[in-house]
Amino acid sequence: MITADKLREALMKYVPADAVETCVDWIRTYRISVRIKHTRASKYGDYRAPQNGQGHIITINHDLNPYAFLITFTHEVAHLTCYNKFRDRVAPHGEEWKSEFRLLLKPFLDMKIFPDNVAMAVANYIKDPAASSCSDVHLMKALKQHNVGEEDWLHLEDIPYNEKFEIKSGQQFVKGEKLRKNFTCFDLKTKHKYFIHPLMEVRVIEG
Repeated sequence: MITADKLREALMKYVPADAVETCVDWIRTYRISVRIKHTRASKYGDYRAPQNGQGHIITINHDLNPYAFLITFTHEVAHLTCYNKFRDRVAPHGEEWKSEFRLLLKPFLDMKIFPDNVAMAVANYIKDPAASSCSDVHLMKALKQHNVGEEDWLHLEDIPYNEKFEIKSGQQFVKGEKLRKNFTCFDLKTKHKYFIHPLMEVRVIEG
């Protein structure tokens, strides 16, 4: 098993310094295999329970800022502790998981690890945490303010109608009207219609 010093060194790249020891304790106590993944649009992280001789596995996207990484990691560790207590007898994001998530995340708030805007959003979010932090608009916006080198990227909801934009895959669209939760957008090349989440990160195409 990797040494505590090696874990500390690796985690310093991803989580706030004051959270490193707690994360090291979790990884060593529960024997977690943490795997850093390429960007996944559909999720920031996931948890896999032990199977086929493997232990607990948590995967997290590589491009999260330290506060988003810490919240995502805590989210997945809550799945682990919930699994240890209840196995598959409870809903994945039911009251039991919510309780575990609050229990694990609250000490970080008490330690004042998060900037004020993120701390306020987290405190509100954990009153009734959802399956994904992406679903909480206030938390997502607070976290985005701490991304580095993304000054040109906005949320889809923040640009005008009929504006041309691109997403991080390079695909280009024009923004249409909002239907229920998502915006109707049209691919500039194929003219195909897509329904895109308001918090999708986009960059306006000039000209």
